[in-house]
Amino acid sequence: MLQAHRLALRAVLRLPPSLLSPLALSARAAHTQSQSQSQSQSIGTTGRRSLPVNTVVKFVPQQEAWVVERMGRFSRILDPGLAILIPLLDRIAYTQSLKEVAVEIPTQSAITQDNVTLELDGVLYYKVVDPYKASYGVANAEFSVAQLAQTTMRAEIGQMTLDTTLAERNTLNHNIVNAINSASESWGIACLRYEIRDIHPPSKVVEAMHSQVSAERSKRAQILESEGARQSAINVAEGAKQAQILESEAEKAQQINRALGEAEAIRQTALAEAQAIERVAKAIRQSDGGELAAGLHVAQQYVEAFGKLAKESNTIIVPAAANDVSGMVAQAMTVFNSVASGQKKLLANSVGSKGTHNGGGGGSSAARDEGTGGFGSEQVGH
Repeated sequence: MLQAHRLALRAVLRLPPSLLSPLALSARAAHTQSQSQSQSQSIGTTGRRSLPVNTVVKFVPQQEAWVVERMGRFSRILDPGLAILIPLLDRIAYTQSLKEVAVEIPTQSAITQDNVTLELDGVLYYKVVDPYKASYGVANAEFSVAQLAQTTMRAEIGQMTLDTTLAERNTLNHNIVNAINSASESWGIACLRYEIRDIHPPSKVVEAMHSQVSAERSKRAQILESEGARQSAINVAEGAKQAQILESEAEKAQQINRALGEAEAIRQTALAEAQAIERVAKAIRQSDGGELAAGLHVAQQYVEAFGKLAKESNTIIVPAAANDVSGMVAQAMTVFNSVASGQKKLLANSVGSKGTHNGGGGGSSAARDEGTGGFGSEQVGH
C-alpha cells in the first residue's frame, strides 16, 4: 500500500505544469464540493470540527477513526498514528470519535399505566464501536439516539405505575438501555447507560402524595403509641402479678415460721412442765412431810384463786360457808387426800404386778414385804 502511494505521487509530480494546473484546479474544486457535502452529513456525528484535508501525510489522533473513500467508494478506516493518502483519489469522508459521549435528553411528557402525566428528562451515554456502521448506517447518530431514547422512555413508563416509576428508577434505566442497544445495533453505536435526572408529577398529584405520606406517618405514630401503651399495661400487670406472688410466698413463709415457732414453744413449755412435775413428785416422795407441804400449797392456791373471782368477772361463785376459811381449807385438803390416796393405790398395784413377774409367785412378794419391814402396809398407813 505504501509503495502504491509512492508510485502515484511520483506520477503526479512527473506531469507537465500545463496539465498539472487545470487538473489541480478541477481536483481542488471537486475536493471542496465533496468536503462541504461530507461536513453537512457529519454534523450530527462529530458536531465539533470540519473534516481534515488530504495532504498526503496525515496523523490520526488517539481515540479517533477516520473513514477514507477512494474515488467516492469506501476504502479503509485509518487507525491512530501515521497515515499516507493518495492525492486526488483518496479523501477523508467521516471522522468518528471513539470516546464516550453524553447526550442530554430534553424534558418530555409521558403517561404512566395509571394515567398520570409525568415530565422527565435524562442523560444518555453512548459510544461508537463500529466506525463503518456509524458512518454509513445512520445519517445523524446523535439525533437518532436521542429520539430513540425519548420514545423508549415513553414506552417503558407507559407500562409502569406512578409508584413503580418513582421507586424503581434503576430498573427503568436498565430497560431503556436494553431497548436502545437492540435498536442501535445496526448503527455501530453501543448505549452504555441512561440516567433519569428529574421526574416532575403534576402539582395535585404531589399534594396528594404529601397528604398520603402525612397520613401514613400519623398512622405509624398512633400504632407505635398504642403499642407502647399496650406494652406498658402488660408490664404493669406483670409487675403486680409478680408482686402478689412474692407477697403470698412471703406470707406463707411467715405463717410456716410462726407455726414452727409456736409448736417449738409449746413443745418446750410441755417439756419444762413435765420436768417440773417430775421434780416436784420426786421431791415429794423423797422428803418427809412432802405430801403435807403439797397439800398446803394447793390450799393456798385455792384460796388465792377464790379471792380473784370478784375482781376478774361479774359472776361470783360463793361456797356454802363463805365465812368459814378453815372449812374451805379442810375441803381443799380432802380433795388433795383423795387424789393422793388414788395415786398410792395405783403405785401399789404397779409394784405388785412387777413383783409377780420378777419373783414368780406370792411367796417371794411376801418375803420382800417382811424383809422391808412391811413397806406396803406402811405406804397404806401414810
